[in-house]
Amino acid sequence: MLPMGAPKTVLLTVAVLGLGGAAVAALVVYGGLYNVAATVQHTQPVHSLLETAMHQSVKLRARNIETPRLDDEQLVMRGAACFRDKCVQCHGAPGVAQGDIGKSMQPLPGPLVDARLHWKPRELYWITRHGIKMSGMPAWEFRMSDEELWSVVAFLARLPDLTPQQYAQATRVEATGAEGAPTPSACGAVAGPAPVHAGDVRRGARALFQYACNACHTIPGITSSSPNVGPPLVGIGGRSLIAGKLANTPDNMVRWLRQTHAVDPLTAMPEMGVTEQDARDIAAYLATLR
Repeated sequence: MLPMGAPKTVLLTVAVLGLGGAAVAALVVYGGLYNVAATVQHTQPVHSLLETAMHQSVKLRARNIETPRLDDEQLVMRGAACFRDKCVQCHGAPGVAQGDIGKSMQPLPGPLVDARLHWKPRELYWITRHGIKMSGMPAWEFRMSDEELWSVVAFLARLPDLTPQQYAQATRVEATGAEGAPTPSACGAVAGPAPVHAGDVRRGARALFQYACNACHTIPGITSSSPNVGPPLVGIGGRSLIAGKLANTPDNMVRWLRQTHAVDPLTAMPEMGVTEQDARDIAAYLATLR
């Protein structure tokens, strides 16, 4: 049986330990004690903790994804082109080194020749589509079609069996025409006009930061470092004009997002290659900011 004062002692001990932990955390954060330089690796415990958290997070979120057939040769070859154009610069390939960016990142984006040993196809699809926060792994949802995302997964299943020579053959860029110009990338190209649907507010919020709009603008509901490059977008849904030139309608917002320099040749705002559907989704979200 515990003494009468034992519960108070336990609670006091827990409170002191909690305050001590908070003080240490504050010292690490505000004292700048953790070295964020990419020239210094994470410690092994930190690396292992982050990797475990990442694996469990992906496993949870990918659990209900249905995997299509991935043994179609055309799908695999399309995946080879996507891997060549989007992945090899960070991950390397059989007989091909990573680019300078991939080599210098921390954590290191390692080779994917053993990806099928560590991940299920649905998990590789989820990672390719959504990316991984604070790792450098981008989300390809807004730059590759769903079929292309699965094609990468199909190619990753084949990758461990390829020799450097076979990889080079699978990802070869053919020369065409008298000038011998390389064929355009087979990945990310849309064959014909894609169907356009009504703007999706939630998808528009994701599109805003996937097109890096929050790098220049402070946007309500979108995380940023409060940049001072472009004007804040708070209340933009209630403004009468877009960029001081166009009536604030959904169609005109799409036009501004996609044909920025045609609307205002002197603007410093770049054209970000926003697709028609993504522009409609972004316009739907911006219209809610009143």
